[in-house]
Amino acid sequence: MNREAKQVEHIEQVKLIECIKKRKILFQGDSITDGNRGRDEDPNHILGHGYAFWIAAELGHRLASGQPEFVNRGISGNRVQDLEERWREDALELQPDTISILVGVNDILMSIAEPDGFDPQDYEASYRRLLKRTRQELPEVQLVLCEPFILPGGHTDYDWSAWKAAANACAEIVRRLADEYDAVFVPLQDAFDDACELAPASYWIWDGIHPTTAGHGLLAKRWLEVVQESQVLIR
Repeated sequence: MNREAKQVEHIEQVKLIECIKKRKILFQGDSITDGNRGRDEDPNHILGHGYAFWIAAELGHRLASGQPEFVNRGISGNRVQDLEERWREDALELQPDTISILVGVNDILMSIAEPDGFDPQDYEASYRRLLKRTRQELPEVQLVLCEPFILPGGHTDYDWSAWKAAANACAEIVRRLADEYDAVFVPLQDAFDDACELAPASYWIWDGIHPTTAGHGLLAKRWLEVVQESQVLIR
């Protein structure tokens, strides 16, 4: 093949790649997902400094020929009802191909000390409305639901037994909703529990809720293991 023919072939390949729709992967949740992300277009900070960045770095490199787009819309302090309130602007209107959701610890944190404690029925009802709306408006979207997780320390030392019961309830709800809405469930609690055999809880989650750098790495590793071996793998 002569040089001119190679150039023509290269141009055609570039055109073909440009015609292929780039996949858009959206991360949604609370501060664990937020990762202190930037609110402008600076690519150094736009994905935050947590698991979403790790996943985007790994898949962005591995799938560079398809140029996937990764978007982070996690907001610190959010509960599932907060996601529900901003879902149109921060999810549906973005038209993602995949939505990954991790939410639940703030639902527990903001209610655990109240007289009635954490209400799993409210959590499930809000989460269910959000997923139902998503399936109605984006029927082809791939859903990834991540299990909320905790470890002893900091916030959870307030009442570990109550925290553990609430976290278990959240996990059961998310697993059930994943089955109901044809989503992939990413188990995370066991990954953190097992990791504590290698290093103390504070090495992975510094305050019982928020992962350290190592904890975000663990989270990203489990996410990739599960999602990339599932029917919703990012290609």
